[in-house]
Amino acid sequence: MLDRASPAPTTRPDADYARVRDALRFITEQARFQPDSAAIAAALGIGPADLTALFRRWCGLTPKAFLQAVTLDHAKRLLDEGLPLLDCALEVGMSGPSRLHDLFVTHEAISPGEYKNGGAGLEIAYDFVPSPFGLALPMVNERGLCGLAFADEGGEGAAFEDMQQRWPNARYRRDPVHVAPIARRIFDSTTWRPDQPLRVFLIGTDFEIRVWETLLAIPFGRATTYSSIASRLERPKAARAVGAAVGRNPISFVVPCHRVLGKAGGLTGYHWGLTRKRAMLGWEAGRVAAG
Repeated sequence: MLDRASPAPTTRPDADYARVRDALRFITEQARFQPDSAAIAAALGIGPADLTALFRRWCGLTPKAFLQAVTLDHAKRLLDEGLPLLDCALEVGMSGPSRLHDLFVTHEAISPGEYKNGGAGLEIAYDFVPSPFGLALPMVNERGLCGLAFADEGGEGAAFEDMQQRWPNARYRRDPVHVAPIARRIFDSTTWRPDQPLRVFLIGTDFEIRVWETLLAIPFGRATTYSSIASRLERPKAARAVGAAVGRNPISFVVPCHRVLGKAGGLTGYHWGLTRKRAMLGWEAGRVAAG
């Protein structure tokens, strides 16, 4: 049940991300021509120096370094080196410099009975907030963050409906005051502390939750593959089912489904758009490089 019929946003998407998104779209469309910074800047209607300043401000990298962080060749190289494999992520302690940049999370999962009820009895507060990746839609209940979606300007209603359909029997209310501190914990890396983990509440089938718990073990700035996750779950032939579960992840970015690549290291599809997936990987790469 909704408190409001039309969940309009309270603020516009972040201006930096909007331009970064447009830059990534241009680069994707013109990839075979290998556009340089001057061409990318011209497409955005800004100067090359402004383009560099934009990317440094947004993710701490130059446009060239950002693109290197998310190209297919880079992903393949990482996979070949073995650095991003999930088995590495699940070593005892999961230590390493990248953990200094991680969004520390603790979680619990819904019971099978609660899931079958379609979220009946859940009270979910939500709001639209600006984020480094455009307009975000955090959803929170008394047990923690239970949803996080993204939308481009004008797509707020569709994003809300997508999330609402996952738990059709829950009650929803727009509550900026309740949601704002949670949103800050998600996107402000200065608040990421192991002694104060962000609490999340996973709502899905038993198999989906097992997949999502595995995603939580992928270190910040790393990546893995669907087949690696299937092997970790002792279901080596279930890569397709893993892919479906990854696509159903209701807590984007926090439960990092964007860190999952195709078998050859390709940046495969993402529920909230492949451009946004590239942006998340590059943004994380910038923070690892800065550390």
